[in-house]
Amino acid sequence: MTNSFKVLDPDYETKARASFTSQGIMRLLGATMRNVVPGRCIIDLPFNENLTQQDGFFHAGATSTIADSAGGYAALTLMPAGSRILTVEFKINLVAPALGDRLSAQATVVKPGKTLTVSTIDVFAYSGDNRKLCAIMQQTAICIPQSG
Repeated sequence: MTNSFKVLDPDYETKARASFTSQGIMRLLGATMRNVVPGRCIIDLPFNENLTQQDGFFHAGATSTIADSAGGYAALTLMPAGSRILTVEFKINLVAPALGDRLSAQATVVKPGKTLTVSTIDVFAYSGDNRKLCAIMQQTAICIPQSG
């Protein structure tokens, strides 16, 4: 399935990457933005034992955090220049233990809107070239227009 999204800010990639770089939580986790195109974003998180829970899996908090950011940046790519974005709601289903060399949160906008945008995010755990779906998120984000 291919979606054709209307881009309102031709500088969306620079804006999204600059915003991502400014997030202290992404630096703390060691996450990277692998890809950002209109309506889509991929954020990767390498394994680090400091991000695990008691059984050695990636903690649900780390999984949720990269999924939330990926969804937000996918939505931001479709917003007007100068806009900011905030998550207003998300639901995540943890469908398998997040165990592997890295996690990859892969977001796609389902319904862009002038104010609210809905995205789905699949989070995969990678072990080498093998991947396993470990979480599914649905997120709603709000566009904060440029003030002024």
